[in-house]
Amino acid sequence: MSAPPVALVTGANKGLGRETARRLAHHGYTVLLGSRDFGRGLETARRLADEGARVVPVELDVTEPASVASVADRVRRDHGRLQVLVNNAGVTTGTRNLATTVTDMRDLFEVNVFGVVGLVRALLPLLRESRAPRIVNVSSTTASLALTGDGRAIPGETDRRLAYASSKAALNMLTLQYARAFQGDPALAHIKINAASPGFTATDMNGHRGTRTVAEGARIIVELATLPDDGPTGGFFHDEGPLPW
Repeated sequence: MSAPPVALVTGANKGLGRETARRLAHHGYTVLLGSRDFGRGLETARRLADEGARVVPVELDVTEPASVASVADRVRRDHGRLQVLVNNAGVTTGTRNLATTVTDMRDLFEVNVFGVVGLVRALLPLLRESRAPRIVNVSSTTASLALTGDGRAIPGETDRRLAYASSKAALNMLTLQYARAFQGDPALAHIKINAASPGFTATDMNGHRGTRTVAEGARIIVELATLPDDGPTGGFFHDEGPLPW
């Protein structure tokens, strides 16, 4: 009997990450539950295990290269490959747009953008070894240049999203550039990578003011993480279909 596929979800001790981990576990994955605070991750893993989920807590700070390398070594040692990477860890700021500083921008980009690059680089050899590897970058509708440029109403605090929306727009471009690079390399062409917008989901990040539940928000993340071989790559989606860049 073959070993179950392995997924790593970052920022998985609460909210969307926890729900994504729970759902992937019930899809048959062994889920590595990445959490910067290992104590919280351990408690979340225990609760999910009580539901029958196969989850393993791992301490992971995506902004620390040593932490990323340690997790990559553990996956290599314990499993030999990785089927799914969900880059869910993310931060925002309550600073108003015109008060946003360079430090605010750097802090968000460290997690929301540079952390993703570090993880993809570290885990790419393990993803490559899987038959149908999937990477999902958890983005935001606020990252859409088209929707923002059209002046459409996007839920949330429009006067406080300069840093956050910019970082997620950068994440979308990362998604597209990685997809093109994978497609151009025969050894990596089987990797699918997409960006997912969960919508205005009620989480700690927005003080639970979101209008969608974590179950609703996680739906598109899990769908992209479990795509069939003929599924898309290099796209930006919510649960109603493609979103404009």
